[in-house]
Amino acid sequence: MKTLLYSIAFSLFFFSTYSSNAATKQTDHLTEDQALKNSPTAILDAYLKLKNALVTDNGKNAAAAGNELVKAFAAFDQSKLTASQRKTYTDIVDDAKEHAEHIGLNGTNIPHQREHFDLLSKDIYDITKLLGAGREIYVDRCPMYNKGKGAIWLSEVKDIKNPYFGKAMSTCGAIKETLH
Repeated sequence: MKTLLYSIAFSLFFFSTYSSNAATKQTDHLTEDQALKNSPTAILDAYLKLKNALVTDNGKNAAAAGNELVKAFAAFDQSKLTASQRKTYTDIVDDAKEHAEHIGLNGTNIPHQREHFDLLSKDIYDITKLLGAGREIYVDRCPMYNKGKGAIWLSEVKDIKNPYFGKAMSTCGAIKETLH
């Protein structure tokens, strides 16, 4: 009889421990998914695809990345932001989304895409400063773009790959800042 009671107690203990562990793992997984939604990773990844398409003078891929960026803005979960962060993010993202939409609609007009990319890069810089990059990101600057006024862009690599002049002047520029 004692053996039966010990077996039942051990089984109950084992079952409750296993259930508790499974629930904890599921909660951890949900927390990681929520953290991904609340990070600017998808926004930054789509932006970098756009930048890399312009580096190679590929308007079609730039348009696809612009459309992906619009979706990333829409999917971003603002619920974990403070009221101040949410207001700032909302102010920035409205303009950024408009620039990404223009880029997405103009796959055959690279100069027009680059005009919007200039403005979009400033917005993505502000979003990255606000929310963090989650990795090392370089802020590069081309002094010659826009009739010598210059322009910035964000990059995942230290090597200068200029999206404003593409293949014509791919190494024009310098690292201005590093974000994390």
